Amino acid sequence: QVPVGTEVEGMNILGLVLFALVLGVALKKLGQEGEDLIRFFNSFNEATMVLVTWIMWYVPIGIMFLVGSKIVEMEDIVLLVTSLGKYIFASILGHIIHGGIILPLIYFAATRQNPYRQSEHPDALCFISPCSVSSSATLPSMIKCIEENNRVDKRIS
Repeated sequence: QVPVGTEVEGMNILGLVLFALVLGVALKKLGQEGEDLIRFFNSFNEATMVLVTWIMWYVPIGIMFLVGSKIVEMEDIVLLVTSLGKYIFASILGHIIHGGIILPLIYFAATRQNPYRQSEHPDALCFISPCSVSSSATLPSMIKCIEENNRVDKRIS
């Protein structure tokens, strides 16, 4: 039996990305007339970054209360703390090995530059990223860190 493709419910991400690329090229081709819409989208992007930053700072408070309520309901707190301690230790050890040894070795092999030069200026991003499972939540901090500390052009970041 030959498998037959079926339509899948959901968003057409590839079409959305292609449309955004074509719209960007078309707006650039318009010259001065397209600049107004480009400025609008840049302002919209900045406003979205501010909203994400607010959410990123206030959501941990809500999560703290959700986790706290579950901890209060538990019967054996010692088992919870020991299990959680083992998990935290393994997670931190894995991050240290991966971020402190493996990634710098790959960076050095690819660029022949000192990988630790990029981390001269520790930022809040170093502390926010491990706490969040959402890459979009750390995006404003990452962009700020890249532009200010590493002097990367805003168009690239």
